[in-house]
Amino acid sequence: MIARSRAITLAAICNFFLVAFTVSSFAQSAAGGSQAAPWARAAIAHAQRMRRFPDENRKTQQTPRVIPELVIDRDPTGMIASFRPGAATITAKNPFFQDLGTNGRTCFTCHQPQNGWTISAQAAHDRFFQSDGSDPLFRLVDGATCPTDDVSTPAAQEKAYQLLINKGLIRVGLEIPANAQYAVVDVDDPYGCTSNPDTGLTSPTSGIVSVYRRPLPTANLEFLSGIMWDGREPSLEHQAMDATLIHAQANPPGPDGAQQAQIVDFQSAIFTAQIFDDHARSLQARRSTLTLEVPIAGTSPLECVEDSVAQTGGPFALAALLPDFFIGINDPLGLNPCGTPFTADIFNLYAAWTSLDGNGETNSFRKSVARGEVVFNTKLINITGVAGLNDALNQASIPGNCGTCHDTPNVGNHSVKAPLNIGVADAEPVSALDVSGLPVFTIECTSPQSPLFGQTFRVTDPGRALISGNCADIGKVKGPILRGLAARAPYFHNGSAATLVDAVEFYEGRFNLGLTDQEKQDLVNFLGAL
Repeated sequence: MIARSRAITLAAICNFFLVAFTVSSFAQSAAGGSQAAPWARAAIAHAQRMRRFPDENRKTQQTPRVIPELVIDRDPTGMIASFRPGAATITAKNPFFQDLGTNGRTCFTCHQPQNGWTISAQAAHDRFFQSDGSDPLFRLVDGATCPTDDVSTPAAQEKAYQLLINKGLIRVGLEIPANAQYAVVDVDDPYGCTSNPDTGLTSPTSGIVSVYRRPLPTANLEFLSGIMWDGREPSLEHQAMDATLIHAQANPPGPDGAQQAQIVDFQSAIFTAQIFDDHARSLQARRSTLTLEVPIAGTSPLECVEDSVAQTGGPFALAALLPDFFIGINDPLGLNPCGTPFTADIFNLYAAWTSLDGNGETNSFRKSVARGEVVFNTKLINITGVAGLNDALNQASIPGNCGTCHDTPNVGNHSVKAPLNIGVADAEPVSALDVSGLPVFTIECTSPQSPLFGQTFRVTDPGRALISGNCADIGKVKGPILRGLAARAPYFHNGSAATLVDAVEFYEGRFNLGLTDQEKQDLVNFLGAL
């Protein structure tokens, strides 16, 4: 397995020194990991308490017998591929696919290859209506807007699971930290979950806050700099433990060390990316060791890997990046311990398409994708008002581009742990984002120790502040890995961008990019080819 057995390289040495340099800033508990962290204890206890609201009309998880080394599935714009080097996985022998809890769920319930190893809103919608709400995805503990929801009739079930069906959101219940520098002085809560003392807040400074977030992919994990949207997990092993105790409501103590290791080993070796686009066709160059022909209804077989043009999309080239990757590989803030300079040329997957001859449908679309890659790499952005960046550098305005935040080469997440607030969690965000149906929290910074003392925020999600307790972290979340975007709409942590068009329009409005209509479409086409 590439992820666990690669030889020591310069990348590994750089990673070692960066981890040593930054561990004091990011560790949650030196002795006990997430199980010693207050957030974990409270979240697990909350999920266990919610077992008093039993699920009815439920089915167990249906799982394929084998996950092949390469899996290719249709998605809205083409095909998504999952590549796990080595061999096929027998699911009955791997705890990722086993029922380790009490509600019929497995890791596979929320993390499936056709959606880039997460879920999409469309998939959730289809699974709900195909199963009459009995699919294990739909469980009161977090699939519903609140565990107390009425699910006695089909109409009531549809209402209870509306955020999961329509936006692919699950409920995350997190306790306000004891050291919080703020108070939640008001909650506009359409579901009564946070405002009910039985399931939510017991005072403005104590109790559980329910937020609604997109599940993150369990793929391309070796490129992660932060685990979970708010960076709360210290390791994938702890994440496997916490997910089983919370989402599957497993009986404590949860999966043992061997089971955690098997889960992590499986998911850490998965590389997923778009492999085929309905307009651009194959997204990767010739691969002589593997030939694929994948039929689509109404078309001739696709020679997905038989293309002599030197594009390097798809999961195979992505997997090949890993031996040279290290945390901080291209960080613009200068934390790279190896001293290599930052480059804004984050992606170079489709540069060969800029000079294609001819204006047929395929080549025209390919040239659009290539132009979108150039926009991503070169479009100048006047970055203002981003908590975690402008304030951290004490610069009101920072000249940058997409790669200032999405800086990991050919992956697209931040190469160090750096949660930011770009305004997605705002109660009234700029154009193109739909936050309807989400609760709104009015948060007042009450601690004189906070530089934001006396300020008030209105957000749909307090973000990392629910973990750190710091006012400065209100609304902060990480930027996710960008590979495989086409398979997992909607976008952003709260599902507020229904399409990639909406996501691009948000950035246009938020940062006044000045993109032309052609540049917007080119950027959308490029993002869809990742």
